Amino acid sequence: MRPPFPPPPERAAELRRRFADEARAERPDLSLLCLLVAAAGDAALDEPGIVGAQMELDRLAGLLPYRPGGPREWAEATRELLGERLGFHGTPGDYRRLESSLLHEVLRRRRGLPILLSVVWMEVARRAGAPVYGVALPGHFVVGFGSAGERVLADPFDGGRVLAGMDAELLVVGATGAPLDPSALSPAPTGEVVLRVLNNIRAWAAARPERSDVSLWAVDLSLLLPAHPARLRYERARLLVQRGEFAAGARELEAYADVVAAVDAAAGERVLGEARAARALLN
Repeated sequence: MRPPFPPPPERAAELRRRFADEARAERPDLSLLCLLVAAAGDAALDEPGIVGAQMELDRLAGLLPYRPGGPREWAEATRELLGERLGFHGTPGDYRRLESSLLHEVLRRRRGLPILLSVVWMEVARRAGAPVYGVALPGHFVVGFGSAGERVLADPFDGGRVLAGMDAELLVVGATGAPLDPSALSPAPTGEVVLRVLNNIRAWAAARPERSDVSLWAVDLSLLLPAHPARLRYERARLLVQRGEFAAGARELEAYADVVAAVDAAAGERVLGEARAARALLN
């Protein structure tokens, strides 16, 4: 099965407008933002499909027990429903599939990357009234139930296994080789979660140069988030050059060079050199 392809330009532009509006809302809707990301990458996801995915999250939330207890009881109840009864979990092979980063496909396949499975956990549990949030551990994403006073972590990629003792530390060390910084246990803001989803998509596409179309739409959406790395503008410019859009890429390189030169003149000149090389390809 081939990976999904983006929608036509008019549909893509409308999705970007909606994404930008939602990302800047006072309380952005995580599930809607993830579904707009998915629609930007999969032309098969239309408006009824977006609504249907949200209805599926509502349906799953209705299957959770009513107020089962404290954070641990919420974590166990969500694990029993999503991980044990319905089989949501991840496998190493999921990292090789673009669908593992698209929420509607994760709901359909019940497989995905840690962060997308965590989005399912969060959105289902939140709809049921649980105190739940995302935890952006370095190299691995999990969910938290409760608060700093009484917090329970669960790993949706491992079927919702409730973490105990040094489990979170071991996950981080295994993924990065570095110790866990306690600040990483803080709730992840919605924008940070979505940016990390898009980073995963960009990483998938970077390993597949023939799918620079995926890299481009993922960068375009990332740039619409209120907080994003400035270097993404440089990445976008280089993508345009890679795709043969030399004039557009050169213009963006020149604009980025102006920004960089304000803090590092030598770096700005290097970027200008790339812009000149891109324009030379027009001859």
